[in-house]
Amino acid sequence: MRVLLTVVTALGASISAASPVWAQVAFDNIFSDHAVLQRDTPVKVWGTAAANAPVMVELAGVSVPVTADTKGHWTATLPATKAGGPYTLKATSGTSTTALNDVVMGDVWLCSGQSNMEFQTKYATNAYNEIQNSANPDIRFVTVDRDAQPNPLDTLPKRLAWRTAGPETTGDTSAVCYYMAKELQKTQKVPIGMIHSSWGGTTIQSWMSEPALRDLKTYHQGLETLKTYSRDEARAKTEWQAIMLNWWNTNEPDAKTKATWATRDFDDRGWDAITVDQFWESAGKPELTFFDGVIWYRASVTLTAVQAKQAAVVELGPVDDGDTTFVNGKVVGTTESWNAPRTYAVPAGTLKAGKNVIAVRAYDSGGGGGLWGKPDDRRIAFADGSGVTLPAQWKYKVSAPLTALKNSPSTPWLATSGLTNLYNGMIAPIAPYTLKGAAWYQGESNVSQPAEYARLLPALISDWRRAFEAPDLPFMVVQLANFGPVAKAPTQSAWAELREAQRRAVGADPKTGLAVAIDIGDRVDIHPTQKTVIGQRLALAARKVAYGETVASGGPQPVKVMRSGADIVITFDSALQTYSSAQAIGFEVCDAAKTCRFVAADVSGMSVTLKAANTPDAKFVRYAWADAPYVNLYSDQDLPAIPFEEAIP
Repeated sequence: MRVLLTVVTALGASISAASPVWAQVAFDNIFSDHAVLQRDTPVKVWGTAAANAPVMVELAGVSVPVTADTKGHWTATLPATKAGGPYTLKATSGTSTTALNDVVMGDVWLCSGQSNMEFQTKYATNAYNEIQNSANPDIRFVTVDRDAQPNPLDTLPKRLAWRTAGPETTGDTSAVCYYMAKELQKTQKVPIGMIHSSWGGTTIQSWMSEPALRDLKTYHQGLETLKTYSRDEARAKTEWQAIMLNWWNTNEPDAKTKATWATRDFDDRGWDAITVDQFWESAGKPELTFFDGVIWYRASVTLTAVQAKQAAVVELGPVDDGDTTFVNGKVVGTTESWNAPRTYAVPAGTLKAGKNVIAVRAYDSGGGGGLWGKPDDRRIAFADGSGVTLPAQWKYKVSAPLTALKNSPSTPWLATSGLTNLYNGMIAPIAPYTLKGAAWYQGESNVSQPAEYARLLPALISDWRRAFEAPDLPFMVVQLANFGPVAKAPTQSAWAELREAQRRAVGADPKTGLAVAIDIGDRVDIHPTQKTVIGQRLALAARKVAYGETVASGGPQPVKVMRSGADIVITFDSALQTYSSAQAIGFEVCDAAKTCRFVAADVSGMSVTLKAANTPDAKFVRYAWADAPYVNLYSDQDLPAIPFEEAIP
């Protein structure tokens, strides 16, 4: 659907532009010189002209006549064209003509996700040599600018520039996208075009359309608040603060007692001290090194009577991921965003002459957490322009681990963790560009929601297939890499659960493929630099799913689990091998309550035998079930076995 471009201020209310008058014929902003169009299938191109004007679109000696609608929008469907070029793509309306040069026919892939897809080639392993030798006119890419919108855009705000791979361009594009394109161009011998549309730190809900989220039946409240936000920002913020406070009051363990932790007179002498200039994981506190969940902070300042009577705001800097902030026991604000600076107005009468306490309830769902940034940026600012800097050292107390909480709702209008915003600004305006397929590298920001992700990923795939008018669009998924603490004993792992959600989503859809990354992550850096292998594994999956080649992809995964005497035998879908040991490591059996134990695993052919594991309480088998497992089980094609959990019949 084509609608008017909107202007959005601070991700806020949409201001509709007046109906435009298109004096000149033009292609949409996703099309430019050097673009790649999809070969061997009818291709849609679109643009603008005068209202109701006839338009002639030409490519490769074929002309297609269309007529602009009453708002000046037109769409032409070009007939299937074989790989090749370069061509000139031309549109003419009356005396107005526009032409795009060096357009080629090939395969077009959409690359999307969060920071590991956004990660640029110049920061990847062996970047210098790769970039210097990357010149290839048959690899082309275009990057969609970051843009979060409360309503779907009709077109991109400005024209994008397609570029060919080379020393001047390759370093700035997505490394995963580039390496996938390089491998596909080498094997398919046709031009490969990559549309890169990603944003670091984003949740999957941000990349889904409003109808797709409504179909899931659990996002109505957030979507309605988002609608309010587009009309009345202040009202929406008030509504959402009430929603969040209700969530905290019903979900934080012992919430009623802990409410006193925010008060002015609470005795916090038993709390530990912490310097809040970095994430709590890096603060030198062993209990926080790998902690995800809720922590309370407290700090106090002394104010004069003159200061206490003034209008004031509290400036905290960023809090990862979310916060509720109190002044002398009164809530002054709540935000869910890992990097947004907090500025909260203090209600009149809240500040006191003498001691004043600022308390922050911080929630972190993964990665870095808590108050971070420059301590000098935290202060109480007064109406007369003066201010009081908050101390660099605060008191803190752990409230609850992540596992004790239900998923926190996310502020719906936030760019990185809201609802529909990135779909609206970065997917809707490029659809229905004709694609060969899509590649998706995302999930780190949803690692606290593995069960919900199991619903969301298939819904996103269906959503994009609808948007791009391709019901069978091939969709490749990167399974999350290893990251985090090494497990010395079997443990519960949200990272493993999310990987399982990815595995099962792909397994249920024959037009999807999986690129396994369990062996190339960095357990202390969520952004592994070895993007070459990820791109190559995505290309392998694409060759099987999108091109119909008989190639090994994904990695070995179980097809049958059975009890055999004292043992449990797992049959995989490919031949197996181990590295550095005759046995495979990382196998567990679990009882009905998911209490698990490591077991010895012998490998032979396509089977793994778990020795003496067939005990009466054995109900599940797991492999590589940890945040950052060590693995040594591979296929005979050197692809790592896929982490999994399966019931034992």
